[in-house]
Formats: sequence, C-alpha cells, structure tokens
Amino acid sequence: MKRIEIFDSTLRDGAQGEGISFSVEDKLSITAALDELGVSYIEAGNPGSNPKDLEFFTRATSLRHAKLCAFGSTRRHGIRVEDDKNVRSLEKTSTPAVAIFGKSWDLHVTDVIRTSLEENIAMIRETIAYFKSHGREVLFDAEHFFDGYAKNKTYALATLRAACEGGADVLCLCDTRGATYLTDINAAVMDVCRTFGKRLAIHCHNDTGMAVAGSMIAVDAGATQVQGTLLGIGERCGNANLATVIANLQTKRGFSCVPAEQLTKLTSTVRYVAETANVTLPGDAPYVGGSAFAHKGGMHIDGVMKLPRSFEHIDPETVGNERRFLLSEVSGRTTVLAAVQRIDPTLTKDSPEVKAVVARIKELEFEGYQFEGAQATVELLIRKVLGVYKPFFELEQYKIIGEQPPVGDKSDTAVIRLRAFGKSEISAAQGDGPVHALDIALKKALTVFYPAIKHVRLTDYKVRVMESRSATASKVRVLIETTDGTASWTTVGVSPDIIAASWIALVDSIEYKLTKDQPQKQL
Repeated sequence: MKRIEIFDSTLRDGAQGEGISFSVEDKLSITAALDELGVSYIEAGNPGSNPKDLEFFTRATSLRHAKLCAFGSTRRHGIRVEDDKNVRSLEKTSTPAVAIFGKSWDLHVTDVIRTSLEENIAMIRETIAYFKSHGREVLFDAEHFFDGYAKNKTYALATLRAACEGGADVLCLCDTRGATYLTDINAAVMDVCRTFGKRLAIHCHNDTGMAVAGSMIAVDAGATQVQGTLLGIGERCGNANLATVIANLQTKRGFSCVPAEQLTKLTSTVRYVAETANVTLPGDAPYVGGSAFAHKGGMHIDGVMKLPRSFEHIDPETVGNERRFLLSEVSGRTTVLAAVQRIDPTLTKDSPEVKAVVARIKELEFEGYQFEGAQATVELLIRKVLGVYKPFFELEQYKIIGEQPPVGDKSDTAVIRLRAFGKSEISAAQGDGPVHALDIALKKALTVFYPAIKHVRLTDYKVRVMESRSATASKVRVLIETTDGTASWTTVGVSPDIIAASWIALVDSIEYKLTKDQPQKQL
C-alpha cells in the first residue's frame, strides 16, 4: 500500500478556530492520542507566539509513531536569520521537524509584509537553509500558494524553487483562503510535481466546503502528504477534516495513512479529541459521527439486516464505529429485533420477548416517550423486559432546596440518600439549577461505590413540554446526553414534573454506563 503521510495541525491550526483554547495539559493528552492513532506528524504550535506553546515543547516527550513539529515563519525582512527572535524560539524546541511558512502570493509580499519580491525569496531560502544546517527536517508551507499560482505563476513557483535551494524536505501547497476550485488544485499540484520532484503536501482550508475533496484531488495528482486537523476545526470555516481524509484514502483508495490495526481507533480518537477541545462532534460526521451508521427507514433497516453492504459503504467496525437502528413510533418487530439481538442473539422476530419489547415501547411512546435519540434508554428497557436487568443502586430519598436570590452561580441544593451493596450513602451538592445540583449529588454519592462515575458528565440537556389540553397537566420530556470522555450516550425521561423526568434520564445515564463498564457489580 502506498504511504500517505498525515500531518495533523489540531494543536496549532485547530487552536485558531473560534471558541477553541487548549491548555498545556490538553495539548499533551491530544498529542498522545494522535501518536497512538499513528499519524506521521503532529504540528504542536508556534513557540515564538506564546509562552504556553513554549512550555509544551519543553514538556513533550519523544513519540512512538509521529514526529513532533514546531511551526514558525521565515525570518523577517531586513534581519539576519540568526538574529530573528522567532527563528531562535524555533531552534530551542529541538523538535525533529519544523514547518516554515513563507509568502507565495506576490500580493502578500508587497501589500502585507511590505518587502520586495527579491527579499522574500531570500527570506525563504536562508531560513530553510539555516534549519537544515542544524540537522532539522524542514517542511515549507507555501502560504496562499494557489492564489499566487493563479495570479503570478512565475513568482509562486520561484518561492518553491527558493525553498528547494535552501534544502526543504517537503513542499506544502496551501489553499489558505480555502477557495481554490478542485480542477485548479489538480492542475497546480500536477505541475509542481513535474517541475520539482519533491515530496509534496496539500493544506486546504474549508471556506467553500471543499477542503476534504481538495485534499483527495491533490493526492490523486501526486501529493504524498495531507495536512489538516482531525476534527476539521480551524480558522474561519476550518481545515480539511483528517478523520474523513484518512478513512477515505485508506478504505476507498487503498492508501496507508495510519497503521491498519489503528484505523479501528479512529472514532474513539476523534471523540476523545472533541471532548478535550470541548467541541460537539456532529452526529452526521462521516465515518465517526453517531449517525454515520444509524438507520431509521423501514426499508433501509430491512436491507441492512439482510445484507449490510446494501446500504452501508463500509463495515462500521472498520473505523471503530457501530451500527444503530433508530426506534420510532413506526418501528416494527424487525427494527426492535436488531436492538434485542445485541443482548440476546438467540431471539427471533416471532419470539414472545420481542413482542413484549414492542408492546412496552408503544406503551411508553403513548405516555410521551420518544426513543429515536435515546439508544441507552432503549437498551435498558430491553434488559428490563428480558429480565436481565438489575439496578446498581436504590434511591431512598432526594430533596431539592431552591434559594433566591442565588449565592453566586449556585441557586439550588440537592440532598440524596441512596443504597448500594447493603450500605447507605448521603451526599449533598449545590448547582446552577435543581437538575445540575441533583446530578452532582448523585454522582458524588455513587462514586463511593463506583469510582468510574467521576469521569461521567452531562454534555447536553433538552426539555420539551408536550401538548396538553390543560397546561397544568402537561408532561415534559427530558433528553440528556452524557459522556465519560470516550463514549457518549443519550437517555430520556418523561413526567409531569421536570425534576422527576430529569431524574429518570439521569438514573438511566448512570445505569447505562455501569452496565457497559462492569455488568457483574450489580445488586
């Protein structure tokens, strides 16, 4: 299999996305996850731009698979390379590789950094030569290359030639504005491949929604390295989504981007990085999203049950994801059977137990439940009907105390008494609202018995008031999304009382986690 190098810039380009901020600890943990996945390069920041990146490089240890790469610019105009403070900062990192960006669009040379075209050429050549003389692998990021190529092809190519004269190991063609059309990327990459014969990288931004497609086209045209961010996060509309690129190239084109045995960790790695970055992973994210292999339509489900490849382009397990059949008010026994067989594969569509599950689902939906987005609650429901469910704890009592005006951001206090393994535990907690306080108190009490609960937290909380002839008799449906930092799941609760509905969903979220983690430690 032909090797395509994956250059991940989540910690540098990704950190430039709106709302994204990484601590040094975040950067270290993401670096470890990316290295475990098996990417080729991890661009971790610009040590000349802030103290945090500088601290990261002093703490980062050697990696198993990836090369750590520091990022910085060419020397400034009118200054010797060895006297440039950003160059000196890069030199201190001692990373095996450095990515040096320089201007390839003459407009930026004359109107942005405001120097001569000749001086810019010298800046590129001399900076790269300096790092090569110090034994570093150098990747030259030709910033705005495709715009420069379109406006002044001769000069854009001259910047690449200067990089080669300086000894650059890789030429990276950057679609910095993210607006180059696919056919133009293809033509430019082919031209550069013919002209220079160097290792070639592609770096696409996503301003026109074509970053992944542009990266794929560039590989077809001869690029052997793809740069981007694992989640596609980055400046403005983001960068090429490397999770999609890796899966596309490896499963559709036969390239090797990460070790074959590591591809099954793609989904878990993406979700871990999203959790660390405090980014909500879209359900419809290709390959790794929660809905990527979710089926709702009856014909689709029937087809997948008979022959998965009739509707799925790959086996979900190839990328570490899973198939889901969504239950709704129109679900029949075929849909329910798929969920039931995850727990008891011996049952068939005509088994009494399956009929009982269908009946229970319809009964609860009549009461206001909606199970389409609450797979965790569905699994617990099935376990209860099949008689294989035992609770992990028993609630003895809870009490909510509201305080107005609130003390700081704590407006409510929850007190809980529960029992597990024959012992009672009482806990109290303050929170920003009654449900928040209840959630904290519940986990505080349960952590005594189940330490893994300390990693569980709510990521989404939705309430819907269902229609009723009398507003006072209306029921509420609460949908809770929970994560333990690796996996995410959703539960639902319904009651005329919003606290009671929330409690039902909270308990299901905990019970589901414990059922998955330690099924033997039940009451």
